[in-house]
Amino acid sequence: MRRIILWLGAVVFLAVFFFLPLSKILILGIGQGGLGKILQPAWQIVIPVLGFTIYQALLSTILTLLVGLPGAYLFSHYDFLGKKWFKALTGVPFMLPTVVVAAGFNALLGNRGLLNVSLMNWFGFENPPIIFINTLGAILLAHVFYNTTIVLRLVGNTWERLDPRLEQSVQVLGASPWEVFKKVTLPLLTPSILASSMLVFLFDFTSFGVIILMGGPHFATLEVAIYIQSLQLLNLPMAAFLSIVQLISTLIFSIIYSRMMSKGSVISRQTVNPQRRLHTWRSRLLAWLVLGFFILLFILPMLALPIRSVLQFDPALGVRASQPIRITLDYYRELFINRTGSIFFIPPIQALMNSIKYSLMTVAISLLLSFPVAYSLARPRKLDRILDPLLLLPLGSSAVSLGLGYIITFNHPPLNLLISPWIVPLAHSTIAMPFVIRSLQPVLASIPDEYRMAASVLGAPPINAWLKVTWPFASKAALASGIFAFTISLGEFGATSLLARPENPTIPLAIYRFISQPGAMNYGQAMAMATILMVATTISILLFEKIQLPGNKVF
Repeated sequence: MRRIILWLGAVVFLAVFFFLPLSKILILGIGQGGLGKILQPAWQIVIPVLGFTIYQALLSTILTLLVGLPGAYLFSHYDFLGKKWFKALTGVPFMLPTVVVAAGFNALLGNRGLLNVSLMNWFGFENPPIIFINTLGAILLAHVFYNTTIVLRLVGNTWERLDPRLEQSVQVLGASPWEVFKKVTLPLLTPSILASSMLVFLFDFTSFGVIILMGGPHFATLEVAIYIQSLQLLNLPMAAFLSIVQLISTLIFSIIYSRMMSKGSVISRQTVNPQRRLHTWRSRLLAWLVLGFFILLFILPMLALPIRSVLQFDPALGVRASQPIRITLDYYRELFINRTGSIFFIPPIQALMNSIKYSLMTVAISLLLSFPVAYSLARPRKLDRILDPLLLLPLGSSAVSLGLGYIITFNHPPLNLLISPWIVPLAHSTIAMPFVIRSLQPVLASIPDEYRMAASVLGAPPINAWLKVTWPFASKAALASGIFAFTISLGEFGATSLLARPENPTIPLAIYRFISQPGAMNYGQAMAMATILMVATTISILLFEKIQLPGNKVF
């Protein structure tokens, strides 16, 4: 009964604000045309879209492993100057909003990006020589940018806790380093490698912002197809069917991921193995190669964003010697000015304030609902293992479908929430809850039962035992999880684009609107707003990394 009470709030919340909206749109879509009418043209739409969705997710996952595994080895075995900062910076991309990532790569490799601008200026090209945006390569690179940190954290945490005596025993018996890795290390790492691969695949499988912003409309995954069928073609039956396919796939992947995580947790030790210095030339070469590639992959696109936000030129005139590029802060000043005189103009700074308000509301909802569930999962039993895979379903669902479901479900009494300022935070909390629970759970699980038992033996009432023993650990976890939820809400784009009222846009919506409009000023303001959002997100994730938590991990 206590387990049921701990799960009750989260289950009711997901039932009302996740399963009910999705079921409404599925019932509405199928009811309009009938299942037979949907299945008839399904082979023409669903099969190609599903095939490309799986294809790009597999390619992205393989590339992410190729990039992440050497980094996981370096971070788990060696200690070097700036390691903590490098490790923290690799976690920033995962939390960056999609529009910021798209703006970052656009600022570096886009038609008006730094590289193309420089080449056009140096060699007098009339057109951009590098075509990067709206290609499959852009999609794959953006996915690797986003998800490499998953491999670094999951595999790296396991690798640095492997018992070194196992490898030493095999070496004493005469095994070569390759045989030690093949017969001892790799089998022990396989569960965490598979778990990270499945999680990366899940995120790539449900990708929306990266596909539509970096790949363009001619690359259609399930998520993009749902968006096109529902909003552009108004074909709710087909959108509903695509949502069913996506939800079933996500549930399967979530169950597989949970099983892999449970297997991978058995082989880890509580203590971290001592790490070596970079004394040999091989270790130094590895460090230079890995860190150099990480700088190019993670730092350069984000560094190009603030640089591009202060460079001014008119791309319509071409980049020639007669048109010098100058440094200016005009794009930032324009964020506060309404030059059109329109009463409907919302200053971008006001959009940032809206995002902060929604994020704080999301933190309150997420912590209130996630804490009891994380407490229950810290000592899991049968009920917890059954309900746990359901927590990952919001991560794999269509944000577009969720937004449409909210519009259909909450537009009439007794739940007329579309005019309420809480509608956006409620949607954000649905997405943030799985991350918050995953952040709280290992911290609460790390608290030994003996501490609470000792407090009880010494005569402390339950409330005092909780305040004196559990809360000192839980307070740091709550702060870190709150920062995590704040960052997720700050950059959410999919559902917000449907639910945010025109007079209360968020900063990602403002960036998307400006970057989609022609003109150097609009593009520059989009770069400036993306820079502000990137700085806010980076500060949040660095604060999260700064808080040292027992068993601190998210995935």
